[in-house]
Amino acid sequence: MQNSHSTSESLAPLGHKGFEAHTIFITGAAGYVGAMLVKKFAAREDVDRIVGLDKEPLPEMLEGEEKLVYVQMNTADAWEEKVQLYKPTVVIHAAWQIREMYGNQKEEWRWNIDGSDKIFNFALGEPSVKRLIHFSTVASYGAYSDNKVEWRFKEEDPFRKSDYLYAEEKRIAEEHLEQKVGAARKKGSTLAVAVVRPAAVTGPRGRFMRIRFGLQSALSGQLKGSFIYRVISALVSFVPVTSKWLRQFVHEDDVVGIIETLAFSVPKSDYEIFNLCPPGSVVRGGDMAKAVGKRALPVPPILVRVGFFVMWHATRGKVPTGRGAWKSYSYPIAVSGEKITKEYGYHYQHSSLDAFYYTDGTYEEFVPELSRRTKR
Repeated sequence: MQNSHSTSESLAPLGHKGFEAHTIFITGAAGYVGAMLVKKFAAREDVDRIVGLDKEPLPEMLEGEEKLVYVQMNTADAWEEKVQLYKPTVVIHAAWQIREMYGNQKEEWRWNIDGSDKIFNFALGEPSVKRLIHFSTVASYGAYSDNKVEWRFKEEDPFRKSDYLYAEEKRIAEEHLEQKVGAARKKGSTLAVAVVRPAAVTGPRGRFMRIRFGLQSALSGQLKGSFIYRVISALVSFVPVTSKWLRQFVHEDDVVGIIETLAFSVPKSDYEIFNLCPPGSVVRGGDMAKAVGKRALPVPPILVRVGFFVMWHATRGKVPTGRGAWKSYSYPIAVSGEKITKEYGYHYQHSSLDAFYYTDGTYEEFVPELSRRTKR
């Protein structure tokens, strides 16, 4: 376990100006969204301390952050006593093993489901915690062949079972959360819970500061280094497009802005669910091809399924195309994300296509000059 503030001095309260001071507990603090939340919240005067939990070492981006107490542990480990010392008021659960672990799904379940259960139990059991925000996903609505391009899933629509492990584990985690909250309410718990279901998160930080295998990096030719990544880049010299395929993107700045709104506003109800997706047009296959300067090639879903199967096993999971993942690249899941605007007055800064195409945002300075596409 690594802790960036291991001395007793770190326990002393930081100064604030007469308003309620918060201690924020963020899981997945070294991850894409988690690290941005740490940076954003550390700049607020009403935040005294941030406790960051992640199985990965402290990232360079967060080095020297005075308000941060960093605990390098997995959510499934015994971290509770270390975090309990700081009496967090807000818990944000953003940790997740998104990429399916090839041949090790049992350990993945322990990290994701057992780890989430521990976070939920902690938030519900600690008197200091007043707010829990849990990251879920729109993928759990289910990519089915009879989904309509025109249909927009809303928060009241039920999740459906899926053979795509990421979507299924997120569905089960939400189910566990709802059950645990229901049981805690009977014992007098007043914890305010918000569940957020983001569409595909993107932006300059995600695309240029932490390049990894993903749809956008593959299509845009940003995969570098290994032989298999060079092969993938060659294979996507065109953009394969099924007839019903679409995507929705939410800009990383909007995700951070919405979480900040939920964390520091008076809750509208004690259990809230929000899709995170800007209003307006979805991004179709032709739009994606145009955005990355390539030609769209129509293909049937069966070809996508076979290709995903071959790459998954040939690379032993290095290319994250596990069971069921092909459906998300063949059948539509489109959601309405307007509820956060109606209930909290948050207005999205970027449309779905703009988030995918342009490089505007907080982390634009890290985008190479030749790669910048600024809408302003």
